[in-house]
Amino acid sequence: MYIIESYYTAIYLSIVTMFCWGSWANTQKMASKKWPFQLFYRDYVIGVFLFSLVWAFTFGSNGESGQGFLENFSQAGYNMMFIAFLGGVIFNLANILLVAAIDIVGLAIAFPVAIGISCALGTTINYFAQPGETIVSLLFTGIFFFLVAVVINSFAYKRLQSAKQEKSYKGLFISMLSGLFMGIFYYAVAISISADFEIIQCGKLTPYTAVVLFSLGVLLSDFIWNSNILAKLKLWDRVDYSSFWNGKPSLHLVGILGGVIWSIGMCMSIISGGRAGYAISFGLGNGATIIAALWGIFIWKEFKNATRKTFIMLASMFFFFMMAIILIILSKS
Repeated sequence: MYIIESYYTAIYLSIVTMFCWGSWANTQKMASKKWPFQLFYRDYVIGVFLFSLVWAFTFGSNGESGQGFLENFSQAGYNMMFIAFLGGVIFNLANILLVAAIDIVGLAIAFPVAIGISCALGTTINYFAQPGETIVSLLFTGIFFFLVAVVINSFAYKRLQSAKQEKSYKGLFISMLSGLFMGIFYYAVAISISADFEIIQCGKLTPYTAVVLFSLGVLLSDFIWNSNILAKLKLWDRVDYSSFWNGKPSLHLVGILGGVIWSIGMCMSIISGGRAGYAISFGLGNGATIIAALWGIFIWKEFKNATRKTFIMLASMFFFFMMAIILIILSKS
């Protein structure tokens, strides 16, 4: 299997993760006028799983290091396989809750709350699980700057709203719950992976096997989380899931593409985590919020009518964002 040897290659791949995780939602935006989110999301999880298989049977099955995908899969312990699978189930629940929270209180509140909690909790958990040679002051200062950038971004979006949204404790609670689950899922995948990629620990997984099992958890759990169970809880409107099969091939392909883009980010993050540390790779990946903001500004023109004060806030956001990236990269001693 292919292994990352250079720290700076690992950082580069973590930045690729940031761009992938911040860009996949563009495909949902492309399909949203013709296709309910719930049906788009079903194609999305299919795309996540399909790319994980491609990744495992190519980079995960060639090379002279470690174990090939099928060899590792055959010797992996059931407990480690279940933990990686559970990570996918947890992630899918977190993502669905985030969508529900956005629908209730809006993107400007739900996204920063959920991703902020996820970033702080996930980075902390992964740091203590794999402290390595990390300069903790630089790492967590960088994470703090990320959170500042996310908060500034949320205020900038809020200034665009023409009408005040009614505060919803329900929506805020769901956002916090989403952030908690989002901060846990990555750790579940990371602990299932062998600490040494060259000599795989008995029963442990390679990063390629772990991503496949994680993605299988995402795919299968979608039939639970992405269902009318949440409609009964009044998190969204009831959807006719049988209409999924009547969708145009182009709509299905857009959803699958969204899943492939997110999955590329996940694969890059996990493979780079072995060299850079999972705290750093996960922390950089959470910069996806700012990448999403860039798409909104320059491609979707969401700020075309913004005031001068709003643009000053956006400039501040980018400053803290760049400082966060620099500090996180330098935190590996």
